[in-house]
Amino acid sequence: MAPKHHPTPLSGGLRSALNKELVMARAMTTILATQSAEARAKGEALIRQADKLLCESWNERMWADGGPIDPSPTIDQAINGGYSWLEIECSRCKTRRDVDLAALRHPPTTYAHDLAGRLRCSKFAKANRRPAATLLQLAPRRSHADPES
Repeated sequence: MAPKHHPTPLSGGLRSALNKELVMARAMTTILATQSAEARAKGEALIRQADKLLCESWNERMWADGGPIDPSPTIDQAINGGYSWLEIECSRCKTRRDVDLAALRHPPTTYAHDLAGRLRCSKFAKANRRPAATLLQLAPRRSHADPES
């Protein structure tokens, strides 16, 4: 956007009035920019809170109903809400493991329930059998150690 050009008036009274208006306009831009930043911060905090509540709601429905519940939070919603770990269990050997959602090579718009068919147990990799994992819940922190370590 091109800057506005304010032609300087010829008389002294009009020049001082124009300068006064320009000073007020510049001060107003600072005030409006500050209010915008505050509103954006409040909005981001509300979105984080909404994402956290969505993850907690999904965890409760998973606990109550079992199985991957549709709809579920997306990977980026879970991470934004503070739930960056997904607890899974091998459907065959019942080994529990935690998956870091930030480290997954899936688009951030992938739903958590869509990961059920994509995550596999690593114990059976050598036997060329990789049973699917069962989703348990989203977690804010890691709760299980890796079985490989």
